[in-house]
Amino acid sequence: MLIQDVDEGLVDLDRAEEDMQLGPSLDGGDSQQAGAAVRGQQGAQLESYLEDLGLTHLYKHKLSLKTVLQIDKRNVSEEPPKSITDLPWYFLKKLMSVNVTARNAKCEGSLYEAAPESTELDLSDFLDDLNLDNQPNPLDIVAALFFCSDNFVQQETVLKMSMCQFAVPLLLPSVDSRQCTLLLWAMRDIVIKYRPQSLSESKGFIEERTVLSQLPVLSFVRLGDCSISKSEVLNKILCNSQQYHDIFVHRNMECGNSPRMISSGMVEMTWYLPCGHKNMDHFKVPVSVANLRGGVESFDTQYSFLCQISTAVFVFCDDLDLACWMLTKQHHRAQIFLVSNSQSRSFSAGALKQVASKLELTKKNIILKLPKKNEADFVKSLRDKINDVVDGSNVRMSIEGMAGVARVMGISVDEDLPECQTAKRNADAITAEIEDPLTFKETHLPRQGEIWKKLSDVEKEQFRLRKAGNQNIEKYKSDLEIRKNGLRCQQQSYEMSSSMANFIHAISTPGMERSFFLKWMRMNLDNLSRQTLSKLREQYKVTCDSSEDKQEIQKIDRQLSSSSLGIEHFLREMGQIYEASLSTEDANQLKHLPKLCAQLLLDGFPLELVDGDASNTPLTWMKSVLRELHALVTPEVKIKVITVLGVQSTGKSTLLNTMFGVQFAVSSGRCTRGAFMLLIKVGDDIKSVLNCDYVVILDTEGLKSPQLAQLDYSYDHDNELATLVVGLSDITIINISMEHMQEMEDVLQIVVHAFLRMKEVGKKPKCLFVHQNVSDVSAPETNMRDRKVLLEKLNRMTQEAAKMEKREENKLFTDVMEYNPDTGNWYIPGLWNGTPPMAPVNLGYSEAVHDLKIQTIQKLRDCSSSDNNILSFMEWLSSLWSAVKHENFIFSFRNSLVAEAYSKLCTEFNKWEWEFKKAIYTWSSKAETRISNFVAGNPEIADLAALINRLKMEVAQESSRWENKLLDNLKQYFDEADSSASLIERYREQFANSAKSLRTEIESSVHIQLTRAAEIKRGMTELDRIKKKHRDELEGRVRDLIDKCRRTKTKMTDEQLMSEFDRMWNDTVNKLSFSEQKTLDVHASIYQHLWINLSHKGGYASQLLSEKSLQDCGLKPFKFDPSKWTKAADWFRKKSYIKAVQDMADNIITACTQFAQDKVDRKSNYHDTYIQEILHQIDHQRKANQKLETDIEFEVSLKQHICGVVARKFQKMHEDFIQLNDPFRCLAKNKEKFFRDFKDVYHERDQCRSKADEFAHKCLKPAIQDFVTRSLGVNIVDEMLTQEQFSTRRSFQYAILLDLLSKNDFQQYLEYIGSYEKYVKRCILDEIVSHFSASTAMEDFEDRHIRSSIGSIKKAIEQAKKKKRGNLKEFIEDIYEELKDKLVISQNARGDFMIFNNADEEQFAHWLTESLEDVSKAIKGEFKSMGIVKRLRMLTVNPQNELFTKVIGCGEQCPFCTAPCEAGGHAHNEHFTSLHRPEGLGTWHFTDSQKLVTDICSSSVVSDGRFKCQATKDQWHPYKRYREIFKNWKIAPDVSLQASDFWKYVMVNFNQNFAEQYGCKPADIPASWRGIKQPQAEDSLKKSFNVH
Repeated sequence: MLIQDVDEGLVDLDRAEEDMQLGPSLDGGDSQQAGAAVRGQQGAQLESYLEDLGLTHLYKHKLSLKTVLQIDKRNVSEEPPKSITDLPWYFLKKLMSVNVTARNAKCEGSLYEAAPESTELDLSDFLDDLNLDNQPNPLDIVAALFFCSDNFVQQETVLKMSMCQFAVPLLLPSVDSRQCTLLLWAMRDIVIKYRPQSLSESKGFIEERTVLSQLPVLSFVRLGDCSISKSEVLNKILCNSQQYHDIFVHRNMECGNSPRMISSGMVEMTWYLPCGHKNMDHFKVPVSVANLRGGVESFDTQYSFLCQISTAVFVFCDDLDLACWMLTKQHHRAQIFLVSNSQSRSFSAGALKQVASKLELTKKNIILKLPKKNEADFVKSLRDKINDVVDGSNVRMSIEGMAGVARVMGISVDEDLPECQTAKRNADAITAEIEDPLTFKETHLPRQGEIWKKLSDVEKEQFRLRKAGNQNIEKYKSDLEIRKNGLRCQQQSYEMSSSMANFIHAISTPGMERSFFLKWMRMNLDNLSRQTLSKLREQYKVTCDSSEDKQEIQKIDRQLSSSSLGIEHFLREMGQIYEASLSTEDANQLKHLPKLCAQLLLDGFPLELVDGDASNTPLTWMKSVLRELHALVTPEVKIKVITVLGVQSTGKSTLLNTMFGVQFAVSSGRCTRGAFMLLIKVGDDIKSVLNCDYVVILDTEGLKSPQLAQLDYSYDHDNELATLVVGLSDITIINISMEHMQEMEDVLQIVVHAFLRMKEVGKKPKCLFVHQNVSDVSAPETNMRDRKVLLEKLNRMTQEAAKMEKREENKLFTDVMEYNPDTGNWYIPGLWNGTPPMAPVNLGYSEAVHDLKIQTIQKLRDCSSSDNNILSFMEWLSSLWSAVKHENFIFSFRNSLVAEAYSKLCTEFNKWEWEFKKAIYTWSSKAETRISNFVAGNPEIADLAALINRLKMEVAQESSRWENKLLDNLKQYFDEADSSASLIERYREQFANSAKSLRTEIESSVHIQLTRAAEIKRGMTELDRIKKKHRDELEGRVRDLIDKCRRTKTKMTDEQLMSEFDRMWNDTVNKLSFSEQKTLDVHASIYQHLWINLSHKGGYASQLLSEKSLQDCGLKPFKFDPSKWTKAADWFRKKSYIKAVQDMADNIITACTQFAQDKVDRKSNYHDTYIQEILHQIDHQRKANQKLETDIEFEVSLKQHICGVVARKFQKMHEDFIQLNDPFRCLAKNKEKFFRDFKDVYHERDQCRSKADEFAHKCLKPAIQDFVTRSLGVNIVDEMLTQEQFSTRRSFQYAILLDLLSKNDFQQYLEYIGSYEKYVKRCILDEIVSHFSASTAMEDFEDRHIRSSIGSIKKAIEQAKKKKRGNLKEFIEDIYEELKDKLVISQNARGDFMIFNNADEEQFAHWLTESLEDVSKAIKGEFKSMGIVKRLRMLTVNPQNELFTKVIGCGEQCPFCTAPCEAGGHAHNEHFTSLHRPEGLGTWHFTDSQKLVTDICSSSVVSDGRFKCQATKDQWHPYKRYREIFKNWKIAPDVSLQASDFWKYVMVNFNQNFAEQYGCKPADIPASWRGIKQPQAEDSLKKSFNVH
């Protein structure tokens, strides 16, 4: 062989850096030490080096993937590394986000950091400074992390490095006297795709797992020093000049020239993968390229290994003498190629000849770099050699094959761990049984597939009722339930297959083994699926492109779904086994399954949330898993949720994986179907900032999937999925790819619907729009117009969506959620930097995604959610999926968290409302006292009218103050309460309006009260004046008689005194003028007010009113009989209508007569405000029942009847009052008292004790009793409100229904349904009586007020004594003055008391104080003897009515089943109830069969059924559009399908009774209803009312 025949190359530059003697370089070193010595040096250096990096603790306790992926300050910080200990974590952070600059990490400011300020050149110092940069070599960082990581971190690191087109470690060097290690396991996860030249025409491609690929292996090694940078040359060989990338670290890279400390001896590997384009591919087929770090002379084992596995070994060497010695002693299986630089000082032509001769090398095996050709030519010559080798040799080797060679040579293999091998055997045992995935699933995973799909269809149909047609809805639902149970029984009939048993056993093993098993399973299944799906995928593509046959597409789609097989199918089967077992004896044996799955979630394994094949969520299974997950972590653990939505194949999953370094499991060869969730731990250093312990990542299938686009259910499916994940998320990232803008418009429409629904149910997730494939640096500026257009589209879509969802108040996208066009858009360049498969990930992509991650984390921090634990996530999942299944998302949404939050607000609002009312009641009581005690001539207030005006101003100020306080409380509640308040934000305005209407209502009521009190005061003042005049006249005549009697010489006996007194009394009374008290014609007054009330109704109303005298009205029970019935309806419908109107009338009559009776019981005088209130009450009740259309005749007739009844009551009350207060009668009643006083004065007896006792009993006792009756009502209400059933309307409804169930009496049910208000009032009264009968609470309240009053009286006596008037009359007036703001002391009684009163002031005060104890005992005794009911009737504030007002609410009832409204506040504009009932219980029946209806309106409103009634003008109307008729009613479908079991139970038990009562035929009871027992009925109540 002649030298001149050797290939020519270009002379390279001398290696100047070698002369710096910084130690061995990456591609060469000055020393030629023996391999053992090097290993010894590395072993010694490793411990020290790891200590420098801060990794010592991880050498034994390996770094886990959970730690690497957790969100902490390190991986969300943008700060560069400041110390050497930051470098490994910085590298990992960059690598997990697939950033190609990961290897360029260096400590900030280490070079020239402390450079002196002097600018003078000191060459020695300058050269010394060059040696101060102690930056670690990137390869050492990689090696250190591999030494300190567990197998799964190594595997993830290798995968991410391959995505960055970094060379990955194949052999880890031996350190610490250990053998080196082949990283077979670490490379298992790499999958390569390429297109060899042979497939360029067909555009086919090959996809396979790297470790299984049989490829030519080309190894590159260095022997001794070499002036050519081997790694740099390799990069040029493998890369296009236009797409250059540093695959291998080389000395001209940043930090590449730093000395290697622990990585020498590492063998790296990369792959060249052709794209099928002749002008771009360097090699026609893929090749593996291995690169040994360090000289062959130091690493004999690695070199020998490479010689055994390689097709060719390229040895870079300038010192050919050394090459001759080293290369000739090895046995070479591979071809040897010698690469040398002829310009090197150590190059020798003679040595070249010697080597070529001994190794029998031809000129084709020698490549020289000669000065005649440049470096490009030199690289080309190397490529040509490689092509020749690949074309001329059939030697191929897989990495799995290399493992066999390694074991023979004593090299350890990372996969040989016992846990890994056991897991492999377990996985292989399962996958070995799989010949055909479809057959395997049918035999080994039988509970999913068609059965699960049928179950899913039945479940959705139970909610949607699309196919019910004209069938009886509840019977149809019952049949569906039976069918569902049948499918469950079919599932239960299958035995657990051996494969599933093995799978469950394997995931029950300890942590590491379980993780290895799941990885092996995934890889094995992917390998199988890859082979099976290849043909189906091509067939699907061809069919979609060429055919519009939906059935054919669906058929292939089903085959694709069925043939796909992944771990999710095994976990899905687990879920179905668990759900099917719940009603069997096997339930206890399988109850551990959810915990296994929960542990997988904690380990970082993704769990299927929505089964994309069946488009369903196994809710029972998922809830059990989440409960177990909650149990595995601490109870305080909080989570927040991030998800990405976008068109399929727009890089959505890649975006998530790049952001968080994760990998979601998907079936090979297919995009994600359904949705998966994955937990990422939050580091302790950032938990308090993010206010969560875990972040849940949701990966969903792409919307607008081309594979599903032609299928009928694709839009529904996308809509369901988007609504679910948006509802679960705190942050939703909308991924927009510029290539899919047309599809994206449809996606935005779906997303806007989802956001709108979430706003309506109290969730308001934050949103980010990510625009992919936008690489222009000016994109944020130049796309300003695009952002504006996007916002306009979003606004338009919001309006359209709002119209469809019947929420047209939402006009703008920003009405639905927080969105700023300037900060809510992110622009991300394309993923690849060049043409795959040799393109690395674009640096701009990685950086932009990292910035997006930081922004997302910041937004996550700003999410003001605090009640975000796992159980609340579970509840949202359950409620949202139930809503999704109903289709009509907004109106069907019911969530126990929302219900609980609403109930909590109602409870708080009720407290504030009662405090408001209580304060006004207290104020009005004092105001009435002031009016009652008012005396004309007051210097401050001229007359009673002035006092009333002042009081009206005061109440306006007081009610305004309380209104503001209530509104402030409401604002504070929403601002400061926990996250539950945000769920009910949409109710905020309703409660604010309720506060305002409450103020108006209270002010109006108090004005009436004040006016009435003033009128009564005026009437009593006139009576008192007359009485006083007569009393004064009599007192004068009696005094004259005393003087006359005293002038007689003899002492008169009592009989003589009586005779003289009678003569004087009769004479005086006969001379007094008693003008007869005028009796008011109450009937005429009431008639006048009735006429005014009806005057605006037209002339016909006046005519009807004049036809009948009020005295003739109300004598007989009111009966509604519409003589002018003109509806073309059958008798049964007419009868139902009549009954409904009659019930309404009866309720109004009862309420009004009770109001009148309350006034009569107080024995006061009649006032016109009474009838005004009654007429107002009638109008209010009729308005509340306006759905029952009635004519003017009914209104006039009803009002006449009520006015006639109450007029008689009020007339008698008025006459009794006149008679009681007649001056003559009052004088006659006091004749005995006058005579006693006459005798005492005549005999000059001491009157102190008797007068004190008289004053105490006649004046003070009635005042104290009055004070107690004015105060006690508020106390009773306060006490009853401490009972749970009175906290909210929902609580009361639950309590009352539970009581009904316990009694289970038909008459009770009938009264509850037919006379709801009457029944409720009776129940409230019973509750009050029961509560106070069982305790001394009422006596305690009475005693407190009595003691308070007596205390005030004693204080008044002491104050009066201090004035020392010397006159008893003034003494009494002083006491009265002290008490006038608290007690109402009758002026008439005071006047009577003062006659002939000459008692001593001091003695009187003493005996008066003594008498108060007797008064106290007397009052208590009288109260106790009355009984609770009678005492309640005496109270000014009626507790029964007050509680009734609180629990009855607006009084509205469901238009179909008459269930009462439970909405909080007074001014709500939407009525709802928790529990609807069969419509037959509300008298609804079928027009043809006359049978009672079993349909429940909460089911009917989602069916295609129709109804007709008075409100529809007897025309058929679709149930689904019921809101067109009953606009203010919101009827939510049953969430659980068992929610109405309570009323089903009632109807089953009393079907015949209700039919007889309503004059109809019994209902046809659905079969499934008959199995409902009392415990199930009680459970349904608890579920409906969210009682735990």
